[in-house]
Amino acid sequence: LEVVKKQLDMNATKGGLVIFTANSNPSSRELGKRIAEYVVIAVAQFTYLKTRVQIQESVRGKDVFIIQTVSKDVNTTIMELLIMVYACRTSCAQNIIGVIPYFPYSKQCKMRKRGSIVSKLLASMMCKAGLTHLITMDLHQKEIQGFFNIPVDNLRASPFLLQYIQEEIPDYRNAVIVAKSPSSAKRAQSFAERLRLGIAVIHGEAQDAESDLVDGRHSPPTVKNVAAIHPSLEIPLLIPKEKPPITVVGDVGGRIAIIVDDIIDDVDSFLAAAETLKERGAYKIFVMATHGILSSDAPRLIEESAIDEVVVTNTIPHEIQKLQCSKIKTVDISMILSEAIRRIHNGESMSYLFRNIGMDD
Repeated sequence: LEVVKKQLDMNATKGGLVIFTANSNPSSRELGKRIAEYVVIAVAQFTYLKTRVQIQESVRGKDVFIIQTVSKDVNTTIMELLIMVYACRTSCAQNIIGVIPYFPYSKQCKMRKRGSIVSKLLASMMCKAGLTHLITMDLHQKEIQGFFNIPVDNLRASPFLLQYIQEEIPDYRNAVIVAKSPSSAKRAQSFAERLRLGIAVIHGEAQDAESDLVDGRHSPPTVKNVAAIHPSLEIPLLIPKEKPPITVVGDVGGRIAIIVDDIIDDVDSFLAAAETLKERGAYKIFVMATHGILSSDAPRLIEESAIDEVVVTNTIPHEIQKLQCSKIKTVDISMILSEAIRRIHNGESMSYLFRNIGMDD
């Protein structure tokens, strides 16, 4: 593994700073290099062989920052991170700070039927391994911070995406910020208020009369079986949800539509939203997201779709996807990560990185 290291002018009790980049994919090393460009760098070595980690220089009493971006093999990525953290802990590092721009399994943060809250399990594993601080970006739900018993800095990529809109979309004043579902309306509202633009929300799903008959939506209701509980008890059943036909709340006719979200992975919902916006008169469609997972055949679908451009940050490696689709653009967020590392190491306040960010953002 490659190591990025900087010795800062600090007292003897504080120790130095060491940055390790994980080996799960080349993008971890690339992101580490970008972060290190903002500080003076020296290069050392870190050996990695299967599940064995050995640090080839002393980290005793130092602040160790481990940069890990999520690769396609997410479970290997996680295991590699845990072993690296534990290796630094047993080597007497003073502080072990994980720099994980995209927190894996973040969508599994709520209890499902006969399921589990995987992001809480992952948080417990990281803390148990020896992590003392976490730097991440745009958690799927900010409540995930409560799964950790260590400090968590949930940085925001929105300043970089907003800057891209202002600098790379010449007529962005004629744009409208779009939430592809009511669940992402809060994020869209945040973008719209900062850019002084209007907002539109897409609600519902495509209706097909034939499929409605097939899936049994209009069949007679089933008889409630209450005998399994107790003959004298009758617990009312919750009426199942049924989405209405697609509606767009807000005017997008003759406007640029900018769809915002935190993660873009399965692109079907984005493609459906783009088609709806085209039908409503939008003449350009952009998609802005922090984490561009873009798995499976997402690049091909985007290339053939009505979407004009997909803008994501480099929290997740997507170089292969960019080769498959010319519409994917990348915004570099290494600057804010390097500043977070510098401030944590120097014991400075992190509030500067969260300026103008409200409780609802």
